[in-house]
Amino acid sequence: MSPKPIEMNTLFYGDNLPILREHIADESIDLIYLDPPFNSNRSYNVLFQDESGQDSESEIEVFDDTWHWGPSAEATYQDLMSKGTASISGLVNSMRQLIGTNQMMAYLVMMAARLVELHRVLKPTGSLYLHCDPTASHYLKILLDTIFGPENYRNEVIWKRQSAHSDSRGYGSVHDVLLFYVKSNDFTWNDIYQPYDAEYVEQYYRYTDEKGRRFMSGDLGAAGLQGGGYEYEWKGVTRLWRVPRQTMERLDSQGRVFYTRNGIPRMKRYLDEAKGMPAQDVWTDLESLRSWHGERLGYPTQKPVSLLERIVQASSNPNDLVLDPFCGCGTTIAAAQQLGRRWIGIDITHLSIALQKYRLADAFGLVEKKDYEVVGEPEDLGGAHQLAQENRIQFQWWALSVIKAKPIGGVGGSREGKKGSDKGIDGVILLSDDPSGKANRVLVQVKSGHVKSGDIRDLHGTIDREGAAMGVFLTLEKPSKDMEAEAVEGGFYHSPGWNQDYPKIQVLTIEDLLGGAEPKMPPAATTFKQAERSPDEGPKQLGYDVGKAEVKKPRKPRRKPPTALGGSRRS
Repeated sequence: MSPKPIEMNTLFYGDNLPILREHIADESIDLIYLDPPFNSNRSYNVLFQDESGQDSESEIEVFDDTWHWGPSAEATYQDLMSKGTASISGLVNSMRQLIGTNQMMAYLVMMAARLVELHRVLKPTGSLYLHCDPTASHYLKILLDTIFGPENYRNEVIWKRQSAHSDSRGYGSVHDVLLFYVKSNDFTWNDIYQPYDAEYVEQYYRYTDEKGRRFMSGDLGAAGLQGGGYEYEWKGVTRLWRVPRQTMERLDSQGRVFYTRNGIPRMKRYLDEAKGMPAQDVWTDLESLRSWHGERLGYPTQKPVSLLERIVQASSNPNDLVLDPFCGCGTTIAAAQQLGRRWIGIDITHLSIALQKYRLADAFGLVEKKDYEVVGEPEDLGGAHQLAQENRIQFQWWALSVIKAKPIGGVGGSREGKKGSDKGIDGVILLSDDPSGKANRVLVQVKSGHVKSGDIRDLHGTIDREGAAMGVFLTLEKPSKDMEAEAVEGGFYHSPGWNQDYPKIQVLTIEDLLGGAEPKMPPAATTFKQAERSPDEGPKQLGYDVGKAEVKKPRKPRRKPPTALGGSRRS
């Protein structure tokens, strides 16, 4: 039985395959965009090494941010063989015979299972855009042809994401691929336009009026046009015109007619009034995010919101439902919200869900449980214990998100969860409490077990050493009386902007947080947008991105953190 349609904007935490099967109704989605995790910066040969031997296992360990062949991939393959259609099971089996059991095959098996579900949930009028790189785009295209039908292929869009790239012994790789498929020929489409190339503007919009506005010369004659025109004399010139006399008079009075040396009237078509060029399948006008861009969140492979806005505008209408099953830091969600679409996002990391909560609050003022739902996060102490047992780093990210703290070390985190230059600090909150604009900080430490009074002393020392204002100690276990006493001995922090005292060190249990408790502190600075308070509300808020919310910049980890099934660090 198909699940009931989702009525409210929703973020799902978890593996997107079971979430699609258990929560997303048949033919309920208008537009799907997915940017599944796949590292293109790898040796092509490594992708095709067989994973049955010890040597190949040691080689692919370098690329642990993508899927590899193992029990999960094998189980998914067997599921496709037994439950998939004849066409998809036949294709996947043939691919295995051709490619072997390696990373590439694991990736394609996992994608095949998800693309089958995405086809199921898509409306007959719906569209799907799969964002990938040239390393796997040819295989994915065959999968999509099999699942959607080759007749429903529309475009392979090339997005030039950077101007140049130095690649050893080869041409610089500067583009990504967007595979555009539809469910049927009755798909939603809205014409969109790109800015004209500079060469086109110089060639055709080569005239400038007295106000400095550029325009091109438009023919007002109708000779040879099917359907004819209007014959009359205009300022000594008699011919067949495209417009009636009244229109010619109006255009002339508005200064939209200019005359050639021979006295022939022509129409001014202004550049600033032109829609632009109908969008082509090569996009060079959407720049990838750079360090100076205001929307940059410090999230690896974050896409510009302009890229997703183009897709959402072209292939959906207001109030349509947009799905991103690998939603990362939520660029698709932000574009859908901005353009008046409903949305569903899925990701397997609590960090991604947390970032999207911050982004939705700061950019749009949205409130969890009021404006959107979050499904899959711990709702009680038992769920928090279970998460801590399953994945300590995921627990840490979730706990930080409850008090709106940003992870230390950027959004990538630490693969092993080891403490390096962060001195045992897991998160930070930037305060908006200094009229001078100085960034005061609250350092946050998260513990899932084995807490002791020495932890509070260490936190106090780190606060003093780092020049931070306050510290918050989050613990899954109940603190001892000695820990509480150590926190009290920490004294108070006096906020210069709010002229109030706050406990310098605060100990909060996860049970407290689930019960609605919050740290006592001045208002936190906004994360994703600039904002100001009125003079009677307090000092000016500061705008910071996640990448700047650090006590100290940690050393780059040797390996990227792993990406589990259903997760994404791309969008």
